[in-house]
Amino acid sequence: MAVKMRLNRMGAKKNPFYRIVVADARSPRDGRFIEIIGNYDPGKEPAAITLDEAKAMDWLKKGAQPTDTVKSILRQQGVLKKLAESKSA
Repeated sequence: MAVKMRLNRMGAKKNPFYRIVVADARSPRDGRFIEIIGNYDPGKEPAAITLDEAKAMDWLKKGAQPTDTVKSILRQQGVLKKLAESKSA
């Protein structure tokens, strides 16, 4: 089963916020997901991001592939750097 880390759109029309979820790659964008690992609200200044770093690291170690947007969020939060350090150590 191919697993992706991606955004799940929530909120009202023209006022979105997103959940960062781990889902099967074949499921639709706002469909079934395996686990919620965080939230992303681009409507606030600066954008509000909450992320469970332990869950994100665990899923990345299991082979979950983040989308481009989620990858930039993980990079911004420092998760990808911690993952690289843990692999090299």
